[in-house]
Amino acid sequence: MSPGGGFAGQPRAWVMAVCLALAMGSAIAIEVGREQRFPRDVVEESVLYVPSGLALQRLALSYDALLADVYWIRVLQHFGSTRLKEAQGERRYELLEPLLSITVTLDPMFNIAYRFGAIFLSEPPPGGPGRPDQAIALLERGLEARPGHWRYMQDIGFIYYWWLRDYPKAAEWFNRGADQPGAPFWMRSLAANTLAQGGDRRASRALWQALRESADNEWLLSDATRRLQQLDALDELDALRVAVDRYVDAGGQPPYTWSVLIRTGYLRSVPVDPAGVEYHLAPDTAAVELADESPLQPLPSEPPPIERK
Repeated sequence: MSPGGGFAGQPRAWVMAVCLALAMGSAIAIEVGREQRFPRDVVEESVLYVPSGLALQRLALSYDALLADVYWIRVLQHFGSTRLKEAQGERRYELLEPLLSITVTLDPMFNIAYRFGAIFLSEPPPGGPGRPDQAIALLERGLEARPGHWRYMQDIGFIYYWWLRDYPKAAEWFNRGADQPGAPFWMRSLAANTLAQGGDRRASRALWQALRESADNEWLLSDATRRLQQLDALDELDALRVAVDRYVDAGGQPPYTWSVLIRTGYLRSVPVDPAGVEYHLAPDTAAVELADESPLQPLPSEPPPIERK
């Protein structure tokens, strides 16, 4: 500190940090007020972002990690606000991949951006853009920064299994992950089960249980739990449809409410899904479905299992 109480002797980087913090704070305050008074349209939002992470690196003045955090927040804002839009035709996620690319260019070691970003990109419409190819490319960029990181290999295997249904490719990535130092022992069995039972609901359950057990943060744990609940719901829907068919085969008309099946002994109580929402029974056709308001919607579609030779 100088004799007059200033900071003339401090490095220039300190001054730049203060200026950057003040500028960011002012910009955020102005932006919040502006958005409240003048909501931006989609076209305006699209031009707010510098399209090149490398260009931003040159502008960041060694504050790459801080700027990566800012862009990660924009990723979350874009994904969350788009997903909450009511009109499905308006759910466009075209900024998601560019924002993620900028984020990991600024901070190549940003683990959450790779893993969460891959989940966001893989999610099918209307909950996401349905771009597992971009998700895999993002995780492969993570592997360039952290060669041998088995969790990224595991995530790529899940994408091939769950979204692309390419079971040999999924098994290949599980095996690659199993070869890495520190990988859990069950990675090898995941590869074997994928090749033997790809598309089978039991194999899917084993994969999500493995992901839940290895989750390194609360969000991944929650997502894996939700996927397991969806598989439970599929099992329960199968059982409920069997009960309805048995009632009809016994000579009854298609039941119009659950109380009919309860009264005749085919069910013990009104069935609810794993999220606690009552299953829907169509009064005209007796079709049994997951309720529209269930947080487990949409259920995954299921391909036929691998043909055995």
